[in-house]
Amino acid sequence: MSSLTSVLSNTRRIDREQLRMLLSSSLQKLTIEVVDETGSTNADLIARLKAMDKPRLPIVRVAYRQTAGHGRHGRPWIAAPGNALLFSFACEILRSPAELAGLSLAVSTAVLAGLRALMPTDMHRLALKWPNDVLLDGAKLAGILIEMARSSHTSSSVVIGIGFNLEGEEALAAQLSAQANPPAALARVLPQVAMTDVLAHLLNALAAMLERFSEHGLAPFLQAWNDNHAYAGKKVLVLESGREILTGIATGVDAYGRLLIDTGNGIQTLASGDVSLRVHIL
Repeated sequence: MSSLTSVLSNTRRIDREQLRMLLSSSLQKLTIEVVDETGSTNADLIARLKAMDKPRLPIVRVAYRQTAGHGRHGRPWIAAPGNALLFSFACEILRSPAELAGLSLAVSTAVLAGLRALMPTDMHRLALKWPNDVLLDGAKLAGILIEMARSSHTSSSVVIGIGFNLEGEEALAAQLSAQANPPAALARVLPQVAMTDVLAHLLNALAAMLERFSEHGLAPFLQAWNDNHAYAGKKVLVLESGREILTGIATGVDAYGRLLIDTGNGIQTLASGDVSLRVHIL
């Protein structure tokens, strides 16, 4: 056992054998990698997929510490070892890159489904923030980052990175800037949940979602996303590089995963790009 792994509690370590037992039949050939530390699990898997002619997929890579983990816009993901589940899932989707519109939204619905299987009595406390955050009590519980590794006219190899707060939210909040979304941790509702159980539920939900997405795209997940839209019917600010560019009522997302904003002078659509979203406080 490595030095870092040895100091983590049993609930904050990945038990490979237990994980394998909890995985669905579609994931029995999953390659499972767990490391103490790396720069970025996304970067690790992308480099490997680009270097190999026929990589054996799917692969999940978990790190207890990431020194260069990041989310959208290159923002660093801050997490102490054992306080967060940090992993990347490399897989092949039988769609070209042009047919992956809305994948991050479909992934977020899968994360939500996996969590709700763990916490059925508190499921109402979870919501989705466009384009790729999962909220607990309105605060950020998890973030998603999807990156392309390789593609053809008929398939895409992607790496889905997920950072998930398990505990330590007060310490995390103290490290974040005042402009950042406040953090939440799963310990609010499941203080003793094992990291292995969380990972198994998320992977099973991801596998089921990816099978449907390969065949049907975003369409089967649109209703679930809109039903769990944290800002539905609320006035929001749309920011670009910290500058306000738009205000209006968030009404949902369209068939391409674009956010719909009712400005009062018509509906504006937003692709994820470099914009961010805030509730408008008068």
